[in-house]
Amino acid sequence: MSDPGWVLHDGDFKLIEAELTKLADLANAKLTFLVDKDGHLIASAGDSRSIDTTSLASLTAGNIAASGGIAKLMGEKEFTFLFHEGERDHIHLSTIAQRVILVVIFDQRSSLGLVRLRVRKSGEALTKIFSAILSNSEKDRQEQETRSPFAAITEADIDRLFG
Repeated sequence: MSDPGWVLHDGDFKLIEAELTKLADLANAKLTFLVDKDGHLIASAGDSRSIDTTSLASLTAGNIAASGGIAKLMGEKEFTFLFHEGERDHIHLSTIAQRVILVVIFDQRSSLGLVRLRVRKSGEALTKIFSAILSNSEKDRQEQETRSPFAAITEADIDRLFG
């Protein structure tokens, strides 16, 4: 992941997975998943048996990156969501908390309007989850630094040792 201090604990994963499952159900989606901006799959909900989620996650991140470049060329900060319409399946992509990408794959059993409505609600919930993850990760990092046996070593100590 892009941020080396970003740690996903089991409880966090379960919250994310539950929100993705809820979104899939409420939006009548075939599959929902969350990808980091480097293209790594974080979690998913729904039927992913017929889809290579690893490749799709990587291509999704590339799609978001390319769209970001297009937005800058057009003088926009970013595009809030992307939508790809196929003959059978459609894909809705959106960035959550400026860190992860929410992907919703749906078919004729749903509509873009319903998906956008449900993504907006789930996006708010996922943003809260990631805010807590980032806050906890920072606290963990600070605690680890104070507990480190090397925290008290200064440059002068190193110079005396090797000088």
